[in-house]
Amino acid sequence: MATARVNQELSQPGIAGEAVSLARKPWLLVWGRRLQRWFFLALVYLLLIDIAFAFLMPVIYMASTSLMTVQDFLDPGVYWIPRAVYWDNLTLAFQSMDYLVGLRNSVTIVFFATLGQIISCSLAGYGFARFRFPGRDLLFMFVLFTFIVPPQTIIVPLFILYRELGWIDTFLPFTVPAFFSHGLRGSLLVLIFRQFFKRQPYELEEAAAIDGCSPLRTFGQIMLPLARPALLVVFLFSLVWHWNDYYEPMMYLMKPQNFTVPLRLSILQQGLQELTGGQAGELFNEPLMMAACFLVVLPPLFLYMLTQRFFVESIERTGLVD
Repeated sequence: MATARVNQELSQPGIAGEAVSLARKPWLLVWGRRLQRWFFLALVYLLLIDIAFAFLMPVIYMASTSLMTVQDFLDPGVYWIPRAVYWDNLTLAFQSMDYLVGLRNSVTIVFFATLGQIISCSLAGYGFARFRFPGRDLLFMFVLFTFIVPPQTIIVPLFILYRELGWIDTFLPFTVPAFFSHGLRGSLLVLIFRQFFKRQPYELEEAAAIDGCSPLRTFGQIMLPLARPALLVVFLFSLVWHWNDYYEPMMYLMKPQNFTVPLRLSILQQGLQELTGGQAGELFNEPLMMAACFLVVLPPLFLYMLTQRFFVESIERTGLVD
């Protein structure tokens, strides 16, 4: 009956003529599908370009403004591209911030804090993911609760504690908590490792236990090498967060020689006054401040440009997008 119905429909003049026309011109179907696919890709790329521009516009603005003279900055006819590249803004900002000293301090904090969080958070995440013990879920809930507690609400008791320990104006408030799965957003890093280790087959640990491996040896020689995607994600997250942190260094560091790179923005004008012998009135302007901000974001931006492909692949393999 179905065949008879199709034949009856094709016997009609209009439908039969259209079918014969399409059969004689298959390139119409091919080009129709290609046009649909090109139209869809154009919409996708247009959306991605709009989103990318929204994120890149502050960086482009900083880079463009940092190379402008004051005249170009105040000229409404100059918006993105300056009439002449003015490198003195970057030079003055580099010298006024004492950038190398700040870079040394930031690298020291970032290195030890990131190393501590990778070691401790991986152990904590492995324990929450693979071991069963009383109160495990309740403890993990407390770990997640620490993530939603703003640091501003506990800064006073922390400051009193660190002052009694003699840690004020040192790097210890940033590095020591990191080795205990704490520090800056440590609970989120524990969650990343937990999600990754939960996806691994238990047969790996059972085979290791049969061969006589202890839990710690199983973690170090079998599970941790498999966690390279999670290690890369945690490394980049911890590095960028500690590099960009401004609030806690402002609370714990008092001497300018201990300031990190972002914190040295607060003494930019003072450094410029010392550099110019008190003649920094006209030199301290918007292009100079944008040059200083650009120097602050340049190291993590360069690092992300080198690792962005591996970072995206690692995000997909850690289980965060499930």
